[in-house]
Amino acid sequence: MNKIGVLGAGTWGTALSILLSDNGHDVTLWTKLEKEAKALEESRDNLKNLPGAKLPEDVKITLDLKEVCTDKDLIVMAVASPYVRATAKEASPYIKEGQIIVNVSKGIEEKTLLTLADVIREEIPQADIAVMSGPSHAEEVSRRIPTTIVVGSSSKKTAQFIQDIFMNEVFRVYTSPDMIGIELGAALKNVIALAAGIIDGLGMGDNTKAALMTRGIAEISRLGIKMGGCMETFAGLSGIGDLFVTCTSRHSRNRQAGYLIGKGLTLDEVIKEVNQVVEGVNTAKAALALAKKYDVEMPIVEQINLVLFEGKSPLDAATDLLVRDKRPEYKTLQWD
Repeated sequence: MNKIGVLGAGTWGTALSILLSDNGHDVTLWTKLEKEAKALEESRDNLKNLPGAKLPEDVKITLDLKEVCTDKDLIVMAVASPYVRATAKEASPYIKEGQIIVNVSKGIEEKTLLTLADVIREEIPQADIAVMSGPSHAEEVSRRIPTTIVVGSSSKKTAQFIQDIFMNEVFRVYTSPDMIGIELGAALKNVIALAAGIIDGLGMGDNTKAALMTRGIAEISRLGIKMGGCMETFAGLSGIGDLFVTCTSRHSRNRQAGYLIGKGLTLDEVIKEVNQVVEGVNTAKAALALAKKYDVEMPIVEQINLVLFEGKSPLDAATDLLVRDKRPEYKTLQWD
């Protein structure tokens, strides 16, 4: 049994707490919100955003950040991406030297263009930071539906330690040294999923969505490789795998948000309707800034930014993507 602290009691943090408790670990789940803590305590067998799941009685819920960070074998960072830095900064005084922290949040910090692992590393330099991602909707993980995911770390020992803690007969965990690739795949696919939702909202078909997803992973890969990631990662669980599930699943907040935009709702109306953090909206500006910084062509990301923040109509954005200049699919493939 390991002592584990989970920071963030949203759907993902709660689902992972269920999983970790099933694996026999001593789990403490932290939230900053008293209302959220009370709701979890009162509704362990009727979780609002995780229908069909039950939060075990032995998962302790706390509002005390010191308690969830002290004397732990592993800390899981599961707060929404806009709150990762503030939470890490507040937690840092309670984090011991060499403490393993696995970040499961997805996004890029807009002001600094840092991945979330780098954000945590800035605020908690004494910790050993890892990341975990893949096609893994909380709604399904919480109901023990078979899922596969990848853990990234600069240390093989750390990656295997986290693998052992999480892995069971319905939750398969792979390991990888490519932390930057895993994080970029996890963050940027949310922007592509917004576009996939828009396509659904506009009433376009499977052909259109397949094209979008294929060109979306091409954009993610171009940027990711420029930033030091590996193509194998973008062809794997945190790349194509996570992109596929987020663009197609009814559980996806990003796809749902895009669908509502495609139906004509404004961004403010969409955020109110979804009523949860839509990570792709927070990541879109950062993705465009990274594309410019690394001189990478990302036309889907560009059009999503125009729709979200410049008032461009979704139909015009889709049309402009289709009528771009003719070109080969891959410039690296040449005729003899």
